[in-house]
Amino acid sequence: MSRFVFKMPDLGEGTVEAEVVEWKVSVGEVVQEDQVIAEVMTDKAAVEVPSPVTGRVLSLTGQPGDMVAVGSELIVFDISGEAPAQAAPSAGEVAVAPAGPVAAAPKAATAEAAVAPALAGRVMASPATRRRAREAGVDLSQVTGSGPGGRIQPGDLEVALAGKAPPAAGRAAPAAGVARSGTEEIKVIGVRRVIAQRMTEAKRNIPHFAYVEEVDVTELESLRQHLNAQLARGADRYTLLPFIVAALVRVLDGFPQCNAHYDESRGVIVRHHPVHVGIATQTPDGLKVPVVRNAEARGLAGIAAEIRRVSEAARTGTAKRDELTGSTITVTSLGRLGGIVSTPVINAPEVAIVGVNKAVERPVVQNGAIAVRRMMNLSSSFDHRFVDGFDAAAMIQALKDRLEHPATIFIQD
Repeated sequence: MSRFVFKMPDLGEGTVEAEVVEWKVSVGEVVQEDQVIAEVMTDKAAVEVPSPVTGRVLSLTGQPGDMVAVGSELIVFDISGEAPAQAAPSAGEVAVAPAGPVAAAPKAATAEAAVAPALAGRVMASPATRRRAREAGVDLSQVTGSGPGGRIQPGDLEVALAGKAPPAAGRAAPAAGVARSGTEEIKVIGVRRVIAQRMTEAKRNIPHFAYVEEVDVTELESLRQHLNAQLARGADRYTLLPFIVAALVRVLDGFPQCNAHYDESRGVIVRHHPVHVGIATQTPDGLKVPVVRNAEARGLAGIAAEIRRVSEAARTGTAKRDELTGSTITVTSLGRLGGIVSTPVINAPEVAIVGVNKAVERPVVQNGAIAVRRMMNLSSSFDHRFVDGFDAAAMIQALKDRLEHPATIFIQD
């Protein structure tokens, strides 16, 4: 028997370990070269790891949720094509894959190889898709996958949900009035683990200063509807978000201390000249922050298109690593669920985050008379170590002024 030991690859950007999120293969299975064998998670992104060889799996290192150091044994193959899967290794028969950078890529850049006969009948889907199906009571074996090798894509699941796919066995809804018992334990792994870790660190290390201001977006809403009416049938419509981002870009020229990172290791505030806006996006995996890079160089249409593109990539798990990192300030919005007030958590190492609450019509006093206006709150948080309360309030007031007089968003100062 000829054994091939594949070590956890160097995934770049100083990564020293990665979390096993999901094994795509199991002991005894035959895999093909370049077939995805595992999904791992760094502190930056989920990465699909392809097999460097064709062979039978002898052993796997780690369960989902376990951390494996770069350069440590990850998976062992029998590449002789003769020996049984569980045969013990013989002296002198070990081949070791290099631990340096290898052909491991983010999901968007990795293609599934053809499925070996030993994998026939196995449902292939990402952890997020599996979790979404489990929560919705959908049996993935009844869903037709449109991806390579029959892999079930997020869109395939949505089609199945729309068509009321049959529920998985044992997940029938309990009858009304029946007492329930028991618990369900869900291991915190993958994106959810990273979110938990980052939120904990942000709240523990950053003294948040919250500031809430109401904004009259009646004129902005009128402009939005006017522009949408000019678009071709079927074209993507503008939401309020690209207007807010465009206004924020202009405002930050006067408040560079809010478009910054705090490099704690060096004790340095890094003020950024470009404005890379993070767009907090809810995905099946949890909250992600895809980035609209160089928003200052984009017009309204360009900002809107890029928000749609990176947000969709984040939701479908196809965003590249550099599309999920590098934001200099974040905008978070829950849309229609935006509520009245929120207290967003700063996306470290940034020092500011702008929260957008829902816009609703309500009566307000205007020029001594009651009028119905469309009002929206901005709930924002700042790192009080580096952004004074006065400056935080002044920045939001400047943003409010732009949004209440939308023509100023497009005037070059």
